[in-house]
Amino acid sequence: MSNLLEAVEEVTRRTGAVAARSFRTSLAVERKSDGSPVSTADREAETFARTWIGDRFPDDSISGEEFGETGRGRRRWVIDPIDGTVSFLAGVPLYSTLIAAVEGEDVVVGAISCPSLDELAVAARGEGCWWNGVRCSVSAVDALASALVLTTDSTFRATPECRPAWERLSQRSRNVRGWGDGFGYLMVATGRAEAMLDGIVQPWDIAAPRIVVEEAGGVFTGWPGRNDGPGSGVATNAVLAEEVRRVLADS
Repeated sequence: MSNLLEAVEEVTRRTGAVAARSFRTSLAVERKSDGSPVSTADREAETFARTWIGDRFPDDSISGEEFGETGRGRRRWVIDPIDGTVSFLAGVPLYSTLIAAVEGEDVVVGAISCPSLDELAVAARGEGCWWNGVRCSVSAVDALASALVLTTDSTFRATPECRPAWERLSQRSRNVRGWGDGFGYLMVATGRAEAMLDGIVQPWDIAAPRIVVEEAGGVFTGWPGRNDGPGSGVATNAVLAEEVRRVLADS
């Protein structure tokens, strides 16, 4: 486990550094079939991560946002080279690199790197979470009226069925911000926010955030009542977990 923890920390940090070289530069940008942007920086960073992992763990499989899945190993590395590409392309530093290793359905190690903010969180199952080398934990805030709540897109255009629940939660919270994507989950894991919500996510969006939040003492689940279609993400500190999910599920 210690070898895997060191590996995911290093590859995530190095991959983030590759992405950061292109931050606030002129990039070629294309649109995927779902309309989301992809840049040459996304592809360069994922290519680096795949090569690094393949050289050191040749028997493992790799699944990435930009190049799909390769290999048939029991352990799978899951890569999002630039989570928050929209922010990245706009010159906003709240993007991240997310990498995790998964065995079966269980995430065993994961890391979130925010290279333009000089922040890195890394976690291993059963071992805890570290933020820039120091143990970190979720907050102890125990009232929604005192909570900072985050989301990637407060309009919930892709999942309009989530908007009423989000509005209920927003009205009961102290502050609401759009500091989303992987950075939002990092905020929860490090005790700087109490909840982070996404109405729609892909596996590479949440593998690393899930273990980082959980090993920091938080709770990570899907959106209550949404069991069909694409995945979703709801991360909270432990104290507010039940109340947040009750508000979201209240019809």
